[in-house]
Amino acid sequence: MVTNTSGLTQLRKRVKTARTPEKAVLETFQNPHPGTDYTVRLSAPEFTTLCPITGQPDFAVIVVDYVPADLLVESKSFKLFLGSFRNFGSFHEDCTVYIHNRLKEAMSPKFIRVNGLWNARGGIAIDVVVETGVLPGSCTLLPLGKTTYRGGRGD
Repeated sequence: MVTNTSGLTQLRKRVKTARTPEKAVLETFQNPHPGTDYTVRLSAPEFTTLCPITGQPDFAVIVVDYVPADLLVESKSFKLFLGSFRNFGSFHEDCTVYIHNRLKEAMSPKFIRVNGLWNARGGIAIDVVVETGVLPGSCTLLPLGKTTYRGGRGD
């Protein structure tokens, strides 16, 4: 099976990262299996943004789980979208919800959940979860698993 990628503008090209998340382009393509419900996971273990107050970097693991309807997000455009946060100031909660809303708008999935697992700052780690839609009964969300993203020993 070959997926039609003719409408994608960033694939197989050198593309500069957008200066802001609003200017970043999230590209989609047709789901080759629209009659089958399945879960897609996108994991970004090295996500960075800036604190909007101090300008200091904030780090997170972003995990996106979704059940596509007609469209899937193209992974390079997703990577470039996340990269657009690197020099942009945003609070953890706003950033996580914004990622969710942009993906939801771009794909209109049956279900989407975005987890922002933020590294501790000032001794407090903030985790943000936002989801919309209904997870089909035939789909299973992968567990987040044991994470050591906060510098823990992992035991």
